[in-house]
Amino acid sequence: MDMVTIVIVGVVALLGLIFLHVPLGIAMTVVGFFGYLAQTGNVSAAFSLFSTEAVAVFSSTDLAIIPLFLLMGSFAGTAGLSADVYRLASAFFGHRRGGLAYASVAGCGGFGMVCGSSVATMLTFARIGLPETEKRGYSSALGAGTIAAGGTLGQLIPPSTIIILYAYLTEQFVIELFMAAVVPGLLVMAAYAAAVAIYTGFWPQAAPLGERVGWPGRIMVLGETWAILLIVLMVMGGIYGGIFTVNEAAAVGVGLTLLFTAARGKLRGESFWSALFETACNIGMIYLTIFGAHIFSYFITISQTPHMVVDWITSLNMAPMSVIWSLIVMYIIVGTVFDEVAAMVITLPFVFPLVVGLGYDPVRWGIVNLMVIAIGMIAPPIGLNVFVLHGVRPDIPLSTIYRGIAPFFFADLFVLALIVFFPTITLWLPSTM
Repeated sequence: MDMVTIVIVGVVALLGLIFLHVPLGIAMTVVGFFGYLAQTGNVSAAFSLFSTEAVAVFSSTDLAIIPLFLLMGSFAGTAGLSADVYRLASAFFGHRRGGLAYASVAGCGGFGMVCGSSVATMLTFARIGLPETEKRGYSSALGAGTIAAGGTLGQLIPPSTIIILYAYLTEQFVIELFMAAVVPGLLVMAAYAAAVAIYTGFWPQAAPLGERVGWPGRIMVLGETWAILLIVLMVMGGIYGGIFTVNEAAAVGVGLTLLFTAARGKLRGESFWSALFETACNIGMIYLTIFGAHIFSYFITISQTPHMVVDWITSLNMAPMSVIWSLIVMYIIVGTVFDEVAAMVITLPFVFPLVVGLGYDPVRWGIVNLMVIAIGMIAPPIGLNVFVLHGVRPDIPLSTIYRGIAPFFFADLFVLALIVFFPTITLWLPSTM
């Protein structure tokens, strides 16, 4: 078989294994190994990939950031810091029409700074926020929709594990990507708040007014929730202020969350081991996926397929912006089926050379990439976040969740258009470094 045929067979085999529920890392490793072997015929070189790539992945200091941030998020959840974020946001916004929805958006954004995971952020606030909104008489559509969409802020708001992964796979400077994500992340939060305001303006019965918390009460809540504010200030302020490297900031964050977990009496018994077990499972999944992505990338690279794709797209004489929008549509579709890690590692070997070849800034594309994958995670007819939330709360119909997500979906599309047409939104802050 010629190389193009081998690649096509390999991609079909990969998709088949994924739909058979073979773990993504294993599926990519198997296809990459046999694809590399089919193209080179060199058995020893193919087997040597298992040792060289394992060493490269497990010895990478860049990837060491991911376990630290995951551990920080697990300890934060164990210590109840996520509930603190929600209580703080609720104290300031809870009395407004749709105030608890604003609190969910702000809480997801705040916890996303500590957690760095979309699904974990969404699941955390499904446990905390949904019971509160239901108790206050909010419609299930608005409550569930806000949390399913707000969960995507976990991958948009730095420090995000998916941003770190993109930086590693594309050899970009992770702090530059963190800075590029700040303004888009804040824009998405503002757009979500506007979506809540519009939704509750048309359907005020979906969000009854709550009790106003006076300034003494707000100050008291602020005093009780200072721990999460200190962690965010130390981690993000340390990174952007040039005090810490990203690795050092992650280590400081783990140390602080560990101290607060111990101070709150949660550093013992089942909860402590559960946090470690959850982190270990996530780390194992991510590292296995990255290892598989390396093997798969070797298979794709030696076939010259990325270059052939670039040459073919160039021969069509399509405007670069038409290609970008075609990729955006593709990513939204991919995001409905795969989580953010899978969607990124499967597509980057093909897409990144094409985007860079069109003259698109790799940092700017990284933020667009994150945005479209996030949109895919709440887009019908599948939407991973929607199905995960439905799995946690099967009593809320999928149609109800999708109805609640609709305003946030269109808010995401609006922000995405701004980012695509106005590159300054993503590139201004990194340019000040």
